[in-house]
Amino acid sequence: MSGEAELFDPKFLSRLRALFFKLRKRRQLRKKGLQATPAAGFTREFKDHRHYTAGDDYRAIDWRLFARHERLFIRIFEEVQEFHIHILLDRSRSMYEPHAEKRSTALRLAVALAYLGLIGQHRVSLLTLGPDARREMPPLKGQGHVHALLQCLTALEFDSVTDLVASLRQFRPGRDRRGIVFIISDLFGRLPEESWDALSRTIAWPAETHVIHVLHPHEMQPNLEGETQLIEVETAESRRIWLTRRELEAYARAFGDYRDALERSCMRRQINYVAWATDQPFEEMFLGLLARGSALAGG
Repeated sequence: MSGEAELFDPKFLSRLRALFFKLRKRRQLRKKGLQATPAAGFTREFKDHRHYTAGDDYRAIDWRLFARHERLFIRIFEEVQEFHIHILLDRSRSMYEPHAEKRSTALRLAVALAYLGLIGQHRVSLLTLGPDARREMPPLKGQGHVHALLQCLTALEFDSVTDLVASLRQFRPGRDRRGIVFIISDLFGRLPEESWDALSRTIAWPAETHVIHVLHPHEMQPNLEGETQLIEVETAESRRIWLTRRELEAYARAFGDYRDALERSCMRRQINYVAWATDQPFEEMFLGLLARGSALAGG
């Protein structure tokens, strides 16, 4: 495996930080007044003072300011919700072979999502999907954990046979605070139906769920005309076939129908589905992902 420098160029995190402040500014512009709520998982952060007026809660009076100025001021607090962001990263061999760009894209996605969570003072968990759901690090909070996160991700081996149904059945986001789940996977299994079966497990989760379907362009529209030997990278099974242009066109249509059916299935379950081709501009795709309504982006 290569080091951090290969995956995360020196400007990558600075661009993510700029993106975070852009999103925060947009959230602040949308916000109207104070947002008080009794929901669990919220913390109170001091925002400002204002003059006391009749009817204000006397418990909010800042008596230290009164001692200095002999005038009554009350403390204003802003209710800030702390989310628990769960990043579920497929570590199957098909995420690395034969198209290593899928691994790079998936790792960058995991870093970008985790970084926005950490810098936003949310709790972040990183799990990988293989034969089961495996926790790679304890839940993190605070941007001081970014370097450890990078080290963990770049050391991951994409070498398993992933059972998405079993992995997602095993995973349960906690109910201690509002959860946001990002599943990063190519969703490949023995049969296409496994994708729908696996994603149906998410309905019971008390969380906002996003499925990021990472694909290489050649998987959607292969250029394999003629006699070809296909090898299943996770099981090493092989098959020699002859592909004509007509068959390749039929495959591309079938794959497009499969993606469309996945998206419709997710929509019915109120799951956000994004097909992410590895040749698309990363930052443009990432902004589009957050613009689809994730609470991580503030609405």
